Amino acid sequence: MLDLRPYQAAAVQALRVALAGGALRVMLYSPTGSGKTEMALAIIHGARAKGKRVIFLANRIHLVEQASRRFYASGIDHGIIQGENTRDTHLPVLIGSIDTVARRGFPDVDVIVIDEAHAVAGSKRFRGVVFSNSARPIIGLSATPFSKGLGKRYPELDGPLFEQMVVAATISKLIEVDFLVDAEFYAPAEPDLSSVKTTRNAFGEIDYCERDLGKAVDKPELIGDIVSHWFKLAAGTPTVVFATNIAHSKHITAQFRAAGVAAEHIDCYTDDVERAAILARIESGETTVISNVGILAEGWDFPACRTLILARPTKSLIRYVQMVGRVLRPFDSKTVALVLDHSGTVRSLGFPTDDLPLELDDGAPNVSAKPREREESLPKPCPSCAYVKPAKVHVCPKCGFAPECQSDVVVGDGELVRIKRGKRTIGPETKQHVWSQLLFVKQKRGYSRGWASHKYREFFDVWPKGLRDVPATPTQELLNWIKSRDIAYAWGRKKGVRHAPD
Repeated sequence: MLDLRPYQAAAVQALRVALAGGALRVMLYSPTGSGKTEMALAIIHGARAKGKRVIFLANRIHLVEQASRRFYASGIDHGIIQGENTRDTHLPVLIGSIDTVARRGFPDVDVIVIDEAHAVAGSKRFRGVVFSNSARPIIGLSATPFSKGLGKRYPELDGPLFEQMVVAATISKLIEVDFLVDAEFYAPAEPDLSSVKTTRNAFGEIDYCERDLGKAVDKPELIGDIVSHWFKLAAGTPTVVFATNIAHSKHITAQFRAAGVAAEHIDCYTDDVERAAILARIESGETTVISNVGILAEGWDFPACRTLILARPTKSLIRYVQMVGRVLRPFDSKTVALVLDHSGTVRSLGFPTDDLPLELDDGAPNVSAKPREREESLPKPCPSCAYVKPAKVHVCPKCGFAPECQSDVVVGDGELVRIKRGKRTIGPETKQHVWSQLLFVKQKRGYSRGWASHKYREFFDVWPKGLRDVPATPTQELLNWIKSRDIAYAWGRKKGVRHAPD
């Protein structure tokens, strides 16, 4: 018997009530990391108790494999419909890949459960499943049910794609009760996206053209900032990077490796064996940073991952929430996640931990494709210190400045500034320790005192003051950080980028 959390049990009951009341297509919303699969298992156990045959559909191979492991752990024997892995299709519970099912024909089942169901509106294959099974109960699972047209009416159905939505819980509520962790956000000045065109993505949202986007962000100086700020704020933490395209992801991985960090890249062309090995290494701690474009945005479950590097600008709320959701799961001593936003997304779409627009879109043309871009609710940079504070917070919580005009924005180029509640406290002991390590490196390499002062300022955003000139053996983390800055400087000179002298 499954031991469900209260909100999970209530959601499962609400689903049953909706279906008993005559609804055939119901969307279940619950945030990433909240246990949607556990709720699906409860639904399947209930269906099997009534003698019903069930299929669980996924749109990616690794989601089929992941679901299969969870089903076996829950005591549900099942068949698989997925390419060469197809087996035991006579069993009363099936897990299927939508691509394989679409090619081979739909099996005879009584209940359909669709994972990552926000993809249904934009997928002809998923819509075909819904159209051809309009008389059967269909339950969609999603952490981002904002796709355009999920509530659109179709003549094939004589009604909407999904008729109702059951909300299990919100992100903010699950953070409040410690089922998810909160996130702290740091962000640099926004990259120059003025030449980047926009288009509609698979979810019907307006988003950046990926080809143009790659040209705008895949630059040595920007990648150097990614690595240096990771050392500054998140060194040593399990980290996932979302890049703009495969080349961008590989370039980020290469810079991390050059700085002495165990980093790997994964994409849709990585074969199954190597993919499993890469994911095993990040989970074991052998690899610290894993970089990808979007393959890990859905269904990847690694609670120990603490840091997200958002190197992919996006206007898509779905893509944004899915990416950030990778680091919100609690784990051991992890009480807060860290998001390093090198894309400007948090400033344009707001905090993904805020309340979301939980309504099924009916596809009407007057419905905004950018529901989160509400100017009054967006974070605002402090004109004095560049700390980005939550909306409607007038007095800066970092420097105490109270601006008369909020339109004057001053942000240092490439400098990450915290944009979540509270402020990052750096004690005098930490500052002294870093200064002492820099003095040691200065002496060993024959550098000037000015070099150490500039590196200290680069690390803390202030000049060294009131510190003792006592050298100390540097940690590997600090040496790696210095190396990352040297690499960024060398790349910048190679590309003709001007840097302030050290």
